Formats: sequence, C-alpha cells, structure tokens
Amino acid sequence: MALSTLNPPSLGGSCSRRDDTGTAPLSAARRRQGRILTGAGLALLPWLGYLAGTLPPAEAAAWVALDALEAAALLTAGTRLLRGDSRHRAPAAAAAVLLLADACLDLATAAPGTELATALAMAVGAELPLAGLSAWLASRRA
Repeated sequence: MALSTLNPPSLGGSCSRRDDTGTAPLSAARRRQGRILTGAGLALLPWLGYLAGTLPPAEAAAWVALDALEAAALLTAGTRLLRGDSRHRAPAAAAAVLLLADACLDLATAAPGTELATALAMAVGAELPLAGLSAWLASRRA
C-alpha cells in the first residue's frame, strides 16, 4: 500500500514525460551536456595512442588502461544523454570517479616544473570540470 502511495499509477498506462521508446525529450542543455561528454571521450582516443607510444611500457599500460576506462565511461554517458536514455547516470558516476582519480594521480606523480604545471593545467582545465559535470549528471534524476 505504501508503494502505491509513493508511485501512483499513471493514467493511460504510460508516463507523460517519456515516449514509446522509454526516452525522455531532450532539452538544449541535455544535448550540449551529451556532446561535451561524447566529445571528451572521443578526444581521449588519440591521446591513448600518444601515451602508448611515448611512455615506458609499464607506465603506458597503467595510464592507457585508466584513460581507456575514462573514454568508455564518457562515451557511454554522452551517447545515452544524446538519446535521452535515463541510464546515463551509472557511466556518468564512473566517469566522475575516474576523472578525479586521474587528476589526483597526475598531480601526485608529476615531476616539479613543467610536468607539474601541465598536470595542474589538465586537472583545472579539463579533468575536474568534466568530473564535476559527470557527478552532477549522475546525481540528477531526470
């Protein structure tokens, strides 16, 4: 009885915010957010090749694996957002955690000087804002 109070039956057998396919209508903001996440995921793909070709093999394996997981999470969340699929929340949450971990590891392992400045610029300019957007999207129901 309590569940029926919290989740009243919909009229006409369908939810008013969704169409026949189970997707919600897309707002301009959602399209923009989906494009940002998808674009960031696509931008990581050539970066994976660069890392694999320039880092020592042991380091390359770890960094390529981390960035590949980030790319997969960003692409999954972004494309689901673009389709209006409500299942974007889990990959967005994964992307947020991975991006935050990447920023922390980059800063912790960077040598002082140019390498640290680059890691800081990447964290402030890309990784942390994307992590924040991803966390915000993961926490929103609609």
